[in-house]
Amino acid sequence: MRRDQRIARALVDWFAVNARDLPWRAIDPRLKRRDAYRSLVSEAMLQQTQVSRVLEKYSSFIARFPDVRRLARADEQSVLAAWSGLGYYRRARNLHRAAKMIVEEFGGEVPRDIGSLRRLPGVGRYTAGAIASIVFGDAEPLVDGNVQRVLLRVEGREMKETERAREAWVRSRADQLVKATNDPGAMNEAMMELGATICTPTNPRCKECPLAKVCVARREGAQDRIPRPSKQAPRRDVFHSVVVIRLRGRVLVEQRPSTGLWANMWQPITIERDDRPATRAEIVRALRLNAAAAAQRFDHMTSHRRVRFEVWEGRTMGTKPARGVWVTEKRLDSLPIGNPQRRILKSSGRRDADGEMRKAQSEN
Repeated sequence: MRRDQRIARALVDWFAVNARDLPWRAIDPRLKRRDAYRSLVSEAMLQQTQVSRVLEKYSSFIARFPDVRRLARADEQSVLAAWSGLGYYRRARNLHRAAKMIVEEFGGEVPRDIGSLRRLPGVGRYTAGAIASIVFGDAEPLVDGNVQRVLLRVEGREMKETERAREAWVRSRADQLVKATNDPGAMNEAMMELGATICTPTNPRCKECPLAKVCVARREGAQDRIPRPSKQAPRRDVFHSVVVIRLRGRVLVEQRPSTGLWANMWQPITIERDDRPATRAEIVRALRLNAAAAAQRFDHMTSHRRVRFEVWEGRTMGTKPARGVWVTEKRLDSLPIGNPQRRILKSSGRRDADGEMRKAQSEN
């Protein structure tokens, strides 16, 4: 126990000096603690997403939905639009559903106890523990990839057992440490911060680590092989043939199905296959185009798929397309659109603008 107290104290002291200045860490002067709703938003955004990307979206999202009631009243399309750029849009839908549940069942106040927190859509053990410990100061453990790496290295655990056994051990160890401190939230955040900035997956900066003197992996020179890498599940290939069609300042788009990848988001007209990309003839025939020219190819990785994008620029036979609706460029900016689809629209837009400029120059 004494060793646990030393570890916890070292982490809390280090965090007090080295914590990054992040907007969701601000103390609400009225509450004298962090705002639970804003913490819930930040935890949803930070799932599987780098801090740098969350920083680009968090403040604008909070400005648009400053409290849980405002978010609960919003329509899903506006929530998805505000989330655009972060990916994993199920998180946004779950956050929206959680806001409605908080208003309907908890009087507009984010619940404090773990059981109620875990009833919220999208809130699992980690997020519930984060809110309970960081916002309310409860001695609840937090385990993410950073915490797992820190604890396995500190204790020198190569963990040749199953991944489930490793996770169980890490959670038990995190629980011991969070009970050995008077500041559970700071101790939990310190471990995550340490893993993100010092005890990194490769080239850890051990000389700057507050736990260097007690770290078994450092003492044994094993920090580069702990933890053992997890086996990655193979990704399945899917093929998206995207056709960008512009006409008189408008672009043709369609809404994706309500389930599956990028559910309910908007995109340029897209033909999807599981076996191969659509051919030029198939594209022209299916969309009733005058012509289609191949523009670019790129791959987009999701957790389970490799989406192989093949982009075409099409010319329609008239203003009544076979699929989709016409929207202005200004309207396009307010629609929820996935990162790869927005990338396609922006790059094709630049080519379109350059083409118009060259045409104008040639006519002068």
